Amino acid sequence: MRYAVLGTGVVGRALGGKLVELGHEVTLGSRTKDNPSALQWAREAGAGAQSGTFEDAASSAEVVVVAVGGRVALSALEAAGAGNLDGKVVVDVSNPLGFEDGQVRLDPVGSDSMGEQIQRAYPHARVVKTLNTVNCDVMVAPSLVPGEHQIFVCGEDAGAKEQVTGMLGEFGWPAHRVLDLGGIASSRSVEMFLPLWVDLMRTLGKTHFNLQFHTGD
Repeated sequence: MRYAVLGTGVVGRALGGKLVELGHEVTLGSRTKDNPSALQWAREAGAGAQSGTFEDAASSAEVVVVAVGGRVALSALEAAGAGNLDGKVVVDVSNPLGFEDGQVRLDPVGSDSMGEQIQRAYPHARVVKTLNTVNCDVMVAPSLVPGEHQIFVCGEDAGAKEQVTGMLGEFGWPAHRVLDLGGIASSRSVEMFLPLWVDLMRTLGKTHFNLQFHTGD
């Protein structure tokens, strides 16, 4: 499978590196061809790894992963080009958060979400929100957290969610631990989890944790 991973930060490099390790072809996309982090990642990640612009990455990909910060996700996708997203699965891992006056802020929040904004902006893309509720290490190695903890998917396209569930399975998330929350509007709840995640991280003093549900059945 050919993947575009948009974003050269720790999330993008972790996801891209795991996909290459699994045997996929990955282009790590950034705003410029000469991004130092992207070039270094492509040299070190091994066969199947390359770097380029957002447009370069998306144009040749079968699946596009949005791994930039949520507040710049739409501009990254605009640079990637609408025509390069049409009909493709777009995996939104982004969170629209920032730190202002020492506090976590989300924008949008409550009545909208980044997942919904991306789907509205690119109605012919098959947007699936996932992985935004865990640290990037846990995204690609869920065994770092013991137990039967869960990850979520949200989106309008059942086939796209099935395909993303398969990708998650390659990462180590078995299908019974992938909870389908329904349509893309459920992105609101998983994005609003982030302030709690930050408080938990500060309280626990670590980033390798997750949610596990017991229904009593």
